Amino acid sequence: MALTPSVMIPLGSNAFDFSLPDTVSGKTLSLNDLKSDKATLIMFICNHCPFVKHANKELVRLADDFIPQGVSFIAISSNDVVNHPEDSPEKMKQTAKELGYTFPYLYDESQEVARAYDAACTPDFFIYDKDLKLAYRGQLDDSRPSNEIPVTGKDIRAALDLLLSGKSVPAEQKPSIGCNIKWKDK
Repeated sequence: MALTPSVMIPLGSNAFDFSLPDTVSGKTLSLNDLKSDKATLIMFICNHCPFVKHANKELVRLADDFIPQGVSFIAISSNDVVNHPEDSPEKMKQTAKELGYTFPYLYDESQEVARAYDAACTPDFFIYDKDLKLAYRGQLDDSRPSNEIPVTGKDIRAALDLLLSGKSVPAEQKPSIGCNIKWKDK
């Protein structure tokens, strides 16, 4: 595991359209199918990363709190499953059911979506406004598996609360930190 920060791409960037299989429903879903007219959170996660495992319960709580308010949640795994079989679509479906994900868990086999978003780590978070312009990219909160700080999702919660109230998210944002995305060998 290489400790990797997220890439702080420019705020205001457009969301990249995609169409990926949802490991839970078996349907192919696009950004257009899933986006919200309020805010859309795209999360690059995976099954095996200790940073994602550390945050999983809070991801479920966030979804439970914000989906009823009209926020769309989309999880994507882009890891190479040849070298990391625990991140396979079958195991993704199992994980989503065990943890109670109420959002789609999409599989980016080609890794093109992760590259288009400049995703670097798991977890990596991108929040888009109603116009699919990037309003937030960065950490869930200050908690890490190696520190004693409770997982609260405060940074994501604050950004979503601001967007839902029609306000701008401050530009000063901390990068997420996690495992590097497991890229396929070229």
